Amino acid sequence: MRITLILLTLFSVTARPQNSAIGTHEKLIYTASYNMSGLLTDIAQVTMETSPVKTSKATLLRLKCTAATYSKWDNFFKIRDLYESYVNPNTLTPYLYNRDINEGSYYKAMKYTFSHKTNTVKSVQTKKNNNVENKTVSIGNYTKDIVSTLYHIRLFDFEHMEIGRSKSLTILFDRKETKAQITYLGKETISTAIGKKECYKLAIGSSAEILEGNNSNLLWLTADNNKIIVYGKFKIPVGNGELKIKSVTGLKH
Repeated sequence: MRITLILLTLFSVTARPQNSAIGTHEKLIYTASYNMSGLLTDIAQVTMETSPVKTSKATLLRLKCTAATYSKWDNFFKIRDLYESYVNPNTLTPYLYNRDINEGSYYKAMKYTFSHKTNTVKSVQTKKNNNVENKTVSIGNYTKDIVSTLYHIRLFDFEHMEIGRSKSLTILFDRKETKAQITYLGKETISTAIGKKECYKLAIGSSAEILEGNNSNLLWLTADNNKIIVYGKFKIPVGNGELKIKSVTGLKH
């Protein structure tokens, strides 16, 4: 469950800005590190990529996130996780969300079908014993899944945001709405695998009991038109770690 907690640490908001940052063939590759016995160790690769998907009624944007441990760690704790959201390409409003978790002996699949007219989500949960559970849950007007929310924060106008200002977030996770917020901490230039980048620095907080410490969960987004995440730090009950950009292709700008 560590990768699940990392993603939830990273994070709808009370507005629907238009997408001017995220292209249709973007691919971001990250190295995920975890503190093991006091040492920060690279354990997995996280890949985030976008692609257009045509349906009978519209063209959607697929937001796909995968996490896989490096082969040398598979015998210790093998992770093969998939998170994906199919969204409106202009507003990133989600219509369908899939989550397929394979972590060691743990397996769970979750599917959400959003109905924004009725503010409900039909969910189908499948566990390792093939036990299937259907449930319909009510959501707020701007509630999103975790993947579409993670992309959605890139649409905020941080350039004109006051330092210390926060924005509210609502994420549907495990069929429950989780309240969270991001706080803009200002600009900071950091060194990354793709060069030195001036970044917007954000702190993430949550009402759920998965985040620990004051300003211990942080994101750095490039201070340009793409606003990609290049670095993240997290602290959760089972430990702490980092997410570092490794390579980038297909940016919109």
